Amino acid sequence: MCRGSKFTCPAACPRSCVADCELCRAVCSNDKGGAVCQDPRFIGGDGITFYFHGRRDKDFCLLSDSNLHINAHFIGRRNPEMKRDFTWVQSILVLFEDHQLYIGAQKTSTWDDAEDRLAISFDGEPVVLPREEDAKWQTSALSIVRSSSTNAITVEAEGKFKITASVVPVTEEESRVHNYGVTADDCFAHLELGFKFYSLTSHVHGVLGQTYREGYVSRVKMSSDMPIMSGEHKFLASGLYATDCAVARFVRGPPAGTALGSELADITCSSGVSGRGIVCKK
Repeated sequence: MCRGSKFTCPAACPRSCVADCELCRAVCSNDKGGAVCQDPRFIGGDGITFYFHGRRDKDFCLLSDSNLHINAHFIGRRNPEMKRDFTWVQSILVLFEDHQLYIGAQKTSTWDDAEDRLAISFDGEPVVLPREEDAKWQTSALSIVRSSSTNAITVEAEGKFKITASVVPVTEEESRVHNYGVTADDCFAHLELGFKFYSLTSHVHGVLGQTYREGYVSRVKMSSDMPIMSGEHKFLASGLYATDCAVARFVRGPPAGTALGSELADITCSSGVSGRGIVCKK
């Protein structure tokens, strides 16, 4: 047992680790299944890890179902030596029933863990949470709870979904190791996200959503050091609030079709994000 033990994150992930009480030590959170972390790195509902880079300053459909739609806004930098952008998820927009939930990371130059960089709104109104752990905001539709005094929350709509979200920066060390080229005027604060879904239908789609369909077969090249999810054009949306990606399934009202129980193996991202199906940062 590890009760009362104190852990130090491994050198490979000084900011992003979780306690593994079976091993009685800290392990890198990106090694746990079911996350959306990194540039951006996904672990799908099928347990397979893949990358979807999208494009900076564009919006992509992470999940679309008859009664749930999730878009993500990507920020990033162009590396002139590569054919793609370095990208991170800056914000998400969740549509369910007649509701809109926005969660975003505010732009910041110098990172300070004591400063809250989360921006949250529900149905167009700002959500204000006291800066203390376990502070709660609730409506009949969903609840939002701080999992730490700043930069980390858990959102739950009963019977529909649970999302864990935290704001993290791209550190100088990460930029050096991965050649991101991050400068002093912007640390590219972004979201690490964890999703758990409770009532998806058999028609669910999206970058992440498709991996929850029964019988889904991943097309990513598993032998690659960085398995890439292709088909960017299918997931591109005209804006964060738009439901016009080519694979959109979202309609207002009660869900239709066969529900898929999505009680899948949990994972934990840097911030305590758990649930299979996540997006985190490198």
